Amino acid sequence: METTVALAGNPNSGKTCLFNELTGARQHVGNYPGVTVEKKEGQYSRGGHAIHIVDLPGTYSLTAYSVEEVVARDFLVNERPGVVIDTVDASNLERNLYLTVQFLEMGLPLVIALNMGDVAKKRGIDIDIEKLSMLLGVPVIPTIARTGKGKEELMEAAACIAREQKPRVPLKVSYGDDVDGALREMEEAIITNGFLMDTYPARWIALKYLENDEQLLSRGQKRNPVVSAQLEDITSRVSDHLQKTLNIYPEAIIADHRFGYINALVKQGVIERRDNQERLYTSDKIDKIVTNRFLGPIIMIGVLMGLYHFTFTYSEVPVGWFDSFFDWLGETASLYLPDGLLQSLVVSGIIDGVGGVLGFVPLIMFMFFGIALLGDSGYLARVAFMLDRIFRVFGLHGSSVMAYIVSGGIAGGCAVPGVMATRTLKSDRERLATLLTAPFMNCGAKLPVFALLIAAFFAKNEAMVMLIITLVSWSGALLVAKLLRSTIIKGESMPFVMELPPYRLPTFRGLAIHTGERTWQYIKKAGTIILGISIILWAMMTFPGLPDSKLQKFENQREAARAAMSTAISHELETYKETAVLSREAYNLKEQLAAIDSREAEAGLRNSIAGRIGTALERVSK
Repeated sequence: METTVALAGNPNSGKTCLFNELTGARQHVGNYPGVTVEKKEGQYSRGGHAIHIVDLPGTYSLTAYSVEEVVARDFLVNERPGVVIDTVDASNLERNLYLTVQFLEMGLPLVIALNMGDVAKKRGIDIDIEKLSMLLGVPVIPTIARTGKGKEELMEAAACIAREQKPRVPLKVSYGDDVDGALREMEEAIITNGFLMDTYPARWIALKYLENDEQLLSRGQKRNPVVSAQLEDITSRVSDHLQKTLNIYPEAIIADHRFGYINALVKQGVIERRDNQERLYTSDKIDKIVTNRFLGPIIMIGVLMGLYHFTFTYSEVPVGWFDSFFDWLGETASLYLPDGLLQSLVVSGIIDGVGGVLGFVPLIMFMFFGIALLGDSGYLARVAFMLDRIFRVFGLHGSSVMAYIVSGGIAGGCAVPGVMATRTLKSDRERLATLLTAPFMNCGAKLPVFALLIAAFFAKNEAMVMLIITLVSWSGALLVAKLLRSTIIKGESMPFVMELPPYRLPTFRGLAIHTGERTWQYIKKAGTIILGISIILWAMMTFPGLPDSKLQKFENQREAARAAMSTAISHELETYKETAVLSREAYNLKEQLAAIDSREAEAGLRNSIAGRIGTALERVSK
């Protein structure tokens, strides 16, 4: 029987790097049903036995505040993996253990991957792994995900936990007299009625009610409205009491006591700091310059200009190769396929349609490689941090900037990869607003038109006018985003909670996997959706075709032109025996043949379904 392992942890804890190291090329990416959150799965082979690994979205907690937290929790509860590997950043142990405590409260079979031990040592932090394991009651395995160190020991520990298959006793943390009293009362009601206990532990259900977890409240109201109302009454009573006495809500009390539990745990000799003075780490020193109020935006523009230059300059040659390949493929198909509908379908419908989109593959690949480089190094988090304050005024998120930049926000990008870049946004509303406004940017298709108009009407101030047009495009995008977020895409903005990870040197393996994943997703769309649309458009532009009477008319015109041309060439050869250059008359007759073919194609297009629709719309657009 195949063992399923869930890989969980905080964002920037090295979880995805560990997943890539464990699974390598044996992984695939999709989406969880109904949401845009990515679902990454892969296989790890150990002793001839395959272990199925699922990389859960990075989360800070298991309360349903974001779609990532809901997805991670639902998987753990519904799929019940054989073991959960919690990736913990050793250099930020106390913060990362907050999620660990919640796993233990759920009674999940757990193994801790204590990652980034090398970073912790550089910061003067020593961790007693054996003591931490003893206090938590779960295996703790030191790992360095970037190099793969410790992965064998980690999977050995995970396999042992999975084989045991013994029930885990959920951790009980004391939350103070008021909350503990409410928990006992709620647990009694839950156990008596068997309320949701087929899915969750009783104490954990009570905690979620006290934390006002919307998803669990909704599920409880549907399952048993009476018991749910009883639990909500207890929550309301204790909340009112805490508000009057301490001016605090139960969820804040719960969070404080969890951190208090973690603090007490690590003070039992788990962490030893070699240097008790506060130190300014390398990342902090870089951030003093990179996120500086004045230098930060200038550096950001320079970095993004570099990304633009890298993407659209260095992808130009491979894009040309792709274009040449599809041109050659079309010519070859035309040569070997007989004239008729089949040739037209293959050349015009499939090769020209899909080839035009697949020609962007090098550009997409270079773009995602550049974004992966900036993301894995930690710089993208700084860009989002600096721009979030401005973008939030217009109902967008700091991370929306990448979609704008790639769409042509600096100069001449492309809306196709820009729209794809919106996948990094977590909020559906902010993602949709960004997606709808990114095409406002000055993409490579618009710039030649702008350049032509500016040269014609503003020859003396070309640079200034182009700058104004760029500013107008940004202003227009932001204003429309504000309008959308105030009307049809109303809703609360996603809280900007972003950890600034330490700067790291990305691994080539990680960059290759991230770039390959995104590029393959683009190719799959071109090979399925766009292929279907191309065939439909070809059919609409081909059928029903010209009636026989009109086809005969064009054929008669061609025959007449060919006869006249043959006569002219014969006369020329008799007169000028030594030359093969066509006379002006013969050349004009050859042009007439091409013009007849062009008129026939135009008449066929006008008579097609697409042509008739276009002709009907002319009245509206005039």
